[in-house]
Amino acid sequence: MNNFKYSNFFSINLIIVSIIPLLILGPFFPDLIVSFSAIFFLYYVFKNKKFHFFKNKPLIIFFIFCIYCILLSVFAAENMMLSFESSLFYFRIGIFSCFIWYLLDKDKNILIYLYYVLVLCFSALVIDGLFQYFTGVNLSGFKISGIRVSSFFGDELIMGSYLSRLFPLLFAMFLIKKKQKYEIYFIGALFILVDVLIFISGERTSFFFLNLSTIFIIILIKKYQKFRLVTFIIAIGCVFILTLNSSSLNQRMFKAPAEDMGLLKSSKEAVIFSKDHDSLFRTAYKMFKDKPLFGHGPKMFRIICKDEKYATGIQPCMTHPHNFYIQLLAETGIIGFLFLFSALLYVIFTTLKQLKSIIFRQKRPLTDYQVCLLAGILITVWPFSPNGNFFNNWLMITYSLPIGFYLQSIFSKKKKIY
Repeated sequence: MNNFKYSNFFSINLIIVSIIPLLILGPFFPDLIVSFSAIFFLYYVFKNKKFHFFKNKPLIIFFIFCIYCILLSVFAAENMMLSFESSLFYFRIGIFSCFIWYLLDKDKNILIYLYYVLVLCFSALVIDGLFQYFTGVNLSGFKISGIRVSSFFGDELIMGSYLSRLFPLLFAMFLIKKKQKYEIYFIGALFILVDVLIFISGERTSFFFLNLSTIFIIILIKKYQKFRLVTFIIAIGCVFILTLNSSSLNQRMFKAPAEDMGLLKSSKEAVIFSKDHDSLFRTAYKMFKDKPLFGHGPKMFRIICKDEKYATGIQPCMTHPHNFYIQLLAETGIIGFLFLFSALLYVIFTTLKQLKSIIFRQKRPLTDYQVCLLAGILITVWPFSPNGNFFNNWLMITYSLPIGFYLQSIFSKKKKIY
């Protein structure tokens, strides 16, 4: 136990074989694995006094935020037990990221295993998703939802979210792997098809995140810059052709949001993203104004949004307001908001340092591998888009993967593995 004699087993089966594919099937099993991993890793850390994994500013800030959320559940939440569902064990996400760090230190081959599993999962989704788009049903029998391709995710329309959030991690693995020429062509084709598949998923935010992370990576990396630029341009060309031949896709992905935001002359009234989103945002903002410092407690938006003094617009109430920053303002106040905002400032500061080094031809502070991982973090902390529930297990597990790799690359005392 002390020496983790079975580290290879854990790195291959637990992180790679389990987490990545099981995220396609739903949150239950990935969350179970993350919880057991966190318990196991805590035992290892305390038994062997390996506290250096937690002695870095990002993790310290994260754990302070977790403690703060627990206190809010006790003292601020209208329904303490419901609030605890979000706050009580949220710290396991940070511990899981540290566990990834540990596994990377112990087993360098984890990067290769992860690369192949990601390629396999992405390829399976591309084949199944395109089959569903052209035939109306996927290989498992799930019917297409209107024009929304979901593949193996079925009724959960989050295929685009899965692909766009894990794409920077796949690119990071691709950059550091030794590659044959045929493999480069295969990955190029896969990148193009993944870009197109995210578009036909009908998930506007996911398509935006894909474009955001891609542009970020193209600007800041050194190797394979032209490779990704060419695949991206080809994909955009395919998207343009699809848009011309599908009025439904054109309406959903471009016309509808442009009309809602008042960007077209035909728009009667400008709203934030859409009428439903505008309603939720304004309701959450009223909640924030009522308790600006501490908020109403984690997971309380779904209850308090029903109150007449907060409810605004046509759709004022859902489980969350569909924006991380607005959700934290309403549920955790300015103090909780500053946690996520500080992460955004870190990404901006680090990006500016990288740009400065590129412009003045200085030594780059980040490797291409780290740039891709930072792109994965960027789409987590990006403020100007709709997104899911900040305390959602599936989302947070997806986000914790690139963070674990990034922490190892920045803070590890071991020899670097890229």
